[in-house]
Amino acid sequence: MKFGRLYVAATVVALSACAGVKSEYADYVNPFIGTGGHGHTFPGATVPYGMIQPSPDTRIFEWDSCSGYYYPDSTINGFSHTHLSGTGCCDYGDVLLMPTVGKQEYHSMGSQSQQMAYASSFSHNNEKAEPGYYSVFLDRYKVMAELTATKRAAIHRYTFPASKDAGFILDFDYSLQRQTNKEMTLEVISDTEIRGRKKTMYWAFDQYINFYIKFSKPFTYTMVTDSMPLDKGGRLLPTAKVLLHFNTSKDEVVYAKIGISAVDMDGAQKNLEAEIPAWDFDGVKTTARAMWNDYLSKVDVKTDDNDKKTIFYSALYHTAISPNLFSDVDGRYLGMDLKVRQSNANDPMYTVFSLWDTFRAFHPLKTIIDPEINQAFIRSLIQKYKEEGVFPMWELGGNETGEMLGYHAVSVITDSYVKGYRNFDAKEALKAGVRTAEYDTSNINCPRLVLPRLMPQAKYWKNKVGYVPCDKDNESVAKALEYAYNDWCISVLADSLGDKEVHSKYSKLAEGYKHYFDPSIRFMRGKDSQGSWRTPFNPAASNHRNDDYCEGNAWQWTWFVPHHVDGLVQLMGGKEAFAGKLDSLFAAKSKIEGHAVSADISGLIGQYAHGNEPSHHITHLYNYVGQPWKTQALADSVMQSLYFNAPNGLAGNEDCGQMSSWYILNSIGFYQVCPGKPVYSIGRPLFRNVTINLGNGRKFSVVTKNNSRQNKYIQSVTLNGKPLSQPFFSHADLVAGGTLEVTMGSQPSYQTFK
Repeated sequence: MKFGRLYVAATVVALSACAGVKSEYADYVNPFIGTGGHGHTFPGATVPYGMIQPSPDTRIFEWDSCSGYYYPDSTINGFSHTHLSGTGCCDYGDVLLMPTVGKQEYHSMGSQSQQMAYASSFSHNNEKAEPGYYSVFLDRYKVMAELTATKRAAIHRYTFPASKDAGFILDFDYSLQRQTNKEMTLEVISDTEIRGRKKTMYWAFDQYINFYIKFSKPFTYTMVTDSMPLDKGGRLLPTAKVLLHFNTSKDEVVYAKIGISAVDMDGAQKNLEAEIPAWDFDGVKTTARAMWNDYLSKVDVKTDDNDKKTIFYSALYHTAISPNLFSDVDGRYLGMDLKVRQSNANDPMYTVFSLWDTFRAFHPLKTIIDPEINQAFIRSLIQKYKEEGVFPMWELGGNETGEMLGYHAVSVITDSYVKGYRNFDAKEALKAGVRTAEYDTSNINCPRLVLPRLMPQAKYWKNKVGYVPCDKDNESVAKALEYAYNDWCISVLADSLGDKEVHSKYSKLAEGYKHYFDPSIRFMRGKDSQGSWRTPFNPAASNHRNDDYCEGNAWQWTWFVPHHVDGLVQLMGGKEAFAGKLDSLFAAKSKIEGHAVSADISGLIGQYAHGNEPSHHITHLYNYVGQPWKTQALADSVMQSLYFNAPNGLAGNEDCGQMSSWYILNSIGFYQVCPGKPVYSIGRPLFRNVTINLGNGRKFSVVTKNNSRQNKYIQSVTLNGKPLSQPFFSHADLVAGGTLEVTMGSQPSYQTFK
């Protein structure tokens, strides 16, 4: 047989337990949560922190294509192998495979179509998802599709009808958002094997994907190489598809297994051969499920409310989708400088660091339930600094995207260090933090267009005059508030390492938030280079990514001083005034004003916006001013009204586990307001008993008495039998093991923490 080579330049939760009996942690996971609304999650198969995510793609473009799958859709384009979980920007959707029966259509459907020509309709009634497994019946082709995965490889199982025209379409030029294909190599190397290499440009400017796929059934094929326009008369686009052909008998099963790599095609093949050497679909599925059960067992929840239990374990599931493994089985990976590098195979590199989101609750959660993996993430971040020249801001596939604000790697690192988890080079981390906090555009490996976002003028002004003038840089207030917090993290790490000079300098910079507080209106507000306040001013206004804030407004950003809550209280005029201003936040009309309002401002209670991260710590601020019952009521309100066991079960983007991490910590009964300060603020425990399995036989339990939907107020709290006088306890208390016992009631108790 002649083989070809092409070079181109350029909802119902599905439960597996028998008879409805749920006996495993994985039985309480609904992967469809967040696939509707704007949660942007995907239902496909993956393992904890896996490199590969085979999952159905139901749409190509627009905001709700970020994960490739949108629950309201009724057609599937195929199954691609790389997906992001809950992001607000889109990328990936690589190496799409679609089984076919009959004539194989692959013509363009036009730039306004969400469907490929070969798309099939489907019904959610014939769709199933559980940790490590996905299946769906494709109505157009009468084919049952099933997917499961290992860390770096996936195996598909397709059950075909009898046909003389069965086959697959392997669409290599396809991607979510129709990314620019800069390079493509596609090779059919035998009658059962295909491999390819591609470089795309989109959110990640230089994203490389390599694959090797092997089929259980020999095929003949047609290579599609003619460039095609999306629309009639439009620009010709490079094409790389393979149409596979074979005969099938009734209910014949055909397997496909695939490995991927960012390094090269040989790496993809090695990954597959190391992890799926046989055609044992059920064995891979069983192992994937066992991996998930092991991860989910880190927390035991006891409750009679199965919906709440499903929300909890689905949230916990979503906290292990990313960061993703990035090293091949031999330890090779693609560096931030786009060079192939070698890591220790037992200490691999990771990718997909949504740090602006995840520093808040995701990484603090990891310090509790999985500090080893969190330290592995930190070692990856430090190595990426060595390759990039600064800490990554939002890293994706070995690329710096420059997305969002701040330099929050310093938060993740400092929080781990002060909690005693120090299996990384802390001195190198401090050096990297200081370098990243400076304004210096030299010797940074990133695309030219990304550099101004990674190293904005705001850093220059912060260091030169002590604040960021609103007439010198966009999003000045948000950037400056995050810089003040980040600089505080650097000062804490420096103090821990005995670097007095750095500690002194960055302690002063940590007070930079004071420049933006206007006492006449008690909001954080833009200030220009002449020292004048920005006018006009409307605290409810939003102009998405083009005002003094970031994906929020003055109502939401005024509270971002997690490291100096007492200082913010003083600026507000004391505890009573502070609490009154907080009351106003939650009582204000839930109307965001402006011509280009940020869609990220969602999940509103007053002007509090739970659907986006800047608000996530705010409900706990009442604990700092002696009104903990308000924290309890608001935490209860958020959990009861903004999280559901349904596709539209999240208030906003899942954001790589952050939205779920907030729920996990708060439903257990506490939250860390300031990563870097190893202190937890007590809220409203949702379950009668939660046990965190800390390892080495140690456990920390939260036991809640007299708990009900109506009884949302704490009456008393003891830690290991001793009453707490404040609504806080330390990380050291938690990891030592023990019991936090909470008694609830239907009315606020004003004497609980006196």
